[in-house]
Amino acid sequence: MHVTCNPDTLSERGPFSVHVSLEYGDDLIDVEVPDTSVVVDAAQASEPTPLADPVGATRAALDQPLGSEPVKGLVGPGSTVTIAFPDRVKGGAHETAHRRTVLPLLLDDLFAAGVRPEDVRLVCAIGLHRKNRPDEIEGYLGDAVHRVPAQNVVNHDAEDPDGIVDLGTSSLGDPVAVNRHVVESDLSILIGHAAGNPYGGFSGGYKMPSTGLTTWRSIASHHTPRSLYRDDFVPVSPHSHFRDQLRAIGQRIEEALPQPFFSVDAVLDSANRQLGVAAGLITDVEQATWPLAAQRTDLDVGGPDHQPADVLLIGVPRTFHYGPGMGSNPILLTQAIGASVIRAKKALVDKPVVIAAAVCDGWFNLKEFPPYEAVYDVLATCQHPADMKQHEELLATDPHWVELYRHHQGYHPFHAFSMVYMGGVAREQTLATFVAGARRPDQARVMGHRTTATVEEALREAAALLGREPRVVVVPQLSKPQFHLVPRA
Repeated sequence: MHVTCNPDTLSERGPFSVHVSLEYGDDLIDVEVPDTSVVVDAAQASEPTPLADPVGATRAALDQPLGSEPVKGLVGPGSTVTIAFPDRVKGGAHETAHRRTVLPLLLDDLFAAGVRPEDVRLVCAIGLHRKNRPDEIEGYLGDAVHRVPAQNVVNHDAEDPDGIVDLGTSSLGDPVAVNRHVVESDLSILIGHAAGNPYGGFSGGYKMPSTGLTTWRSIASHHTPRSLYRDDFVPVSPHSHFRDQLRAIGQRIEEALPQPFFSVDAVLDSANRQLGVAAGLITDVEQATWPLAAQRTDLDVGGPDHQPADVLLIGVPRTFHYGPGMGSNPILLTQAIGASVIRAKKALVDKPVVIAAAVCDGWFNLKEFPPYEAVYDVLATCQHPADMKQHEELLATDPHWVELYRHHQGYHPFHAFSMVYMGGVAREQTLATFVAGARRPDQARVMGHRTTATVEEALREAAALLGREPRVVVVPQLSKPQFHLVPRA
């Protein structure tokens, strides 16, 4: 079952061009697209109905977990507990957001079982993202964050020499090093979100600890060309070598725990409202949540003749999930193009053309993404994004960049490499990529894109490449929750 796009949002009428508003930098631009274009309007999609009582549903999931006893049966007086939760990048901060809903219920159960507040640690699973400020954490966790001592609310630190435990390798041979609190607690609980994700199909499940609580070397084993450029990575799917790597790393971590992870995942809609909640062992939770997450995420689209589209047109804002600068920072812009191809590939021809309306004005936002300009400069000397592998060790371990990650809320230096590699998916999977409206077209060209002044010019060049008028699918706003596009049945 897939989400169906409201027919009123599909531009399939008459012989004339139609106007569409695309995100572009800090504003919108109005462009003309062929009248046969399919315009994806996330706001008009028919999604599953959100839970009427997310608190009650979460309480029921905790009371009847899958494959596990309830939390109250897993701990007792003197037990130590780590609760890991997703960072600011996704999940929402409204009153009934999943993190805000589940945390007080978990604490109620732990304290009722005799666990002391000082024996509970809350770990923000940032992975290689920037550390979240205390006010940000309180904003999406709510008042429950104050039920444990303030010093027990921490960010994961992938570079803390005393805070990481080396567990050797996974069954697939990938390095596994994880947050010490996770390994040394009597019980580790994961709060996750089951939502469509270009990296391995869905967030949550084993993806949460394998990317949020490990180190750059562990993450570099899968956020790498040898995994991202495989045939099974595109289109988006949970059945890939990449996902197998996440699972194997998570299972290796579990082997070192006193007892398996207790996971609480919510399936979220495009407004971050819960569609369903499941708790228990990770494998059982994944099986319970992924089908509903696919219903939310898969969007049926197609041209008037139900043939795959030749062109994917996207509107790229300056700011979306990783933070300010995504539409202006050429590395993050290119990552967004690669991720968009992965999400839309089932609805596209084998080698589509991608057109991104993006400001690409040279603002890297070095406060939050301090190593990105240096990584870009090195990339400019390479023939292919995969050639960056030879530079990982030097830049990912640079003391200056590591210091900014650890103590000044900067993204980790390897994060830039992982974004370069995802951007390389666009090169591997497309006939050509265009950036329309770049204010620094030289930077777009370094990333491998062709440049045009306008979207209309890019569409004309795409038609020349294809030798005919293209079938176009348009995703106007990347700042909105995204869908995985599939051909209309």
